[in-house]
Amino acid sequence: MAKYYVESGSLRLIVDAADARRAALWAVHRALEHILPNEEEELDVDNLPEIEPVGTMVLGDAIRLSERGFENTDVTQFETLDVVSEWSQLMQALSNMESDLKAA
Repeated sequence: MAKYYVESGSLRLIVDAADARRAALWAVHRALEHILPNEEEELDVDNLPEIEPVGTMVLGDAIRLSERGFENTDVTQFETLDVVSEWSQLMQALSNMESDLKAA
């Protein structure tokens, strides 16, 4: 596994992954897990918590990855929307598998 320095918007993360695409997917997962409700918890829309801007990771238009460090010019870049879309498909597939296992 390689070490990737991931940057997008306010997100700066070091990830070990088999390739840059997988590192980008993991970075999106880490960013979105803090703002999306846990599927197992009942979402009470009347009592949503206040969103704290401090410490919140905001993704930019692109996800830049380097094996040499942050703010490096030697980067692999992906469009954030493409990676978020792929992440969403993976989460849906996992959810479907979990539902199938529960039904069996």
